Amino acid sequence: MDPAVVNITKVFVLGVISFVFTFLVTPALTHFMYKNELWKNKVREKGIDGKELKVFKKHHSEKETSVPRLGGLLVWIPPLILIFFFYGLTFLSDNFWIEKLNFLSRNQTWLPLFTLVAASIIGLTDDILQIIEKPENGFLKFMFRKMKRYIGGGLSLKYRIFLVSLIGIIGSWWFYFRLGQDSIFIPGVGQFYLGILFIPFFIIVMLATYSGSVIDGLDGLSGGAFAAIFTAFTIIAIESGMINLAAFCLVLVGSMLAFLWFNIPPARFYMGETGILGLTTTLTVIAFLTDSVIVLPIIAILLVIESGSVILQLLSKKFLKKKIFIAAPIHHHFEGKGWPSYKVTMRFWIIGVFAAIIGVVIRLMG
Repeated sequence: MDPAVVNITKVFVLGVISFVFTFLVTPALTHFMYKNELWKNKVREKGIDGKELKVFKKHHSEKETSVPRLGGLLVWIPPLILIFFFYGLTFLSDNFWIEKLNFLSRNQTWLPLFTLVAASIIGLTDDILQIIEKPENGFLKFMFRKMKRYIGGGLSLKYRIFLVSLIGIIGSWWFYFRLGQDSIFIPGVGQFYLGILFIPFFIIVMLATYSGSVIDGLDGLSGGAFAAIFTAFTIIAIESGMINLAAFCLVLVGSMLAFLWFNIPPARFYMGETGILGLTTTLTVIAFLTDSVIVLPIIAILLVIESGSVILQLLSKKFLKKKIFIAAPIHHHFEGKGWPSYKVTMRFWIIGVFAAIIGVVIRLMG
């Protein structure tokens, strides 16, 4: 059989398995989340600038305290199970397809897998701390009160930035010292040498990508956006000959599509930090592994728009003493203008898919 056909089949089959597996386990997780009321105990009152969130409270206050926020578990737990499941099968059989479906490899998937799990656990910690406001158990109550002194009702923004930076430091060290990567590819130009500056550049890109996590604010918005983004990097990885990484990306897409099945309006659960933090940091790693970081802002244009709207809003309030948008991130601005949330979501999906196609074409033609 043609090796190219075998590789494409491997990637596609793993993506389908991921979707089916995640889809089948979702009802059990959903039941568990609702049974244990795993949602916030209070509505967000203020935004990042300390001002009252009027538009958000108008459209989302009821759901904020009645819809579970640990849906992001579906984004990273199934891929984690599948990658080790197929790796484990190689010890039980030497069948060609059993060995072929193993996509755990040191040079392609170790680092993105580590990033996904580490960042998702940090996000999970933040989600749990926002859910468990008043523990009844004496010991838990004592420990939580002590933790609240330092982290509030969840990991504060500065702590999350610090932890993302730490992951970025580990990732940049691995790229620079273990993989020997000290340059980036610029389409139409070639390799651009950074030297030791590669390390801070990597960390900055990871923080910038994480800033796009504000996209997780409407039913289905983040799931659809990230599905398009990781599909784009699946194509780039295949064209780069990184089949295991391509499989990893499409397995993530499969889990996200299953997540999205239950997250479209009205959402059964929200992604939460456990999903969004893992996806944004892993996206950075994959962009560098495929030498595609320059087209990352194009492929992930929705993250850029969402993050940029918040930055512009803050700068305008500080220096011009007025708002540019009715509310930020920008998806809430359109809600404030009277757009139904599903209309905002679907129009953003169209923009995201179109931008992802453009980014892929630029990268492959470069």
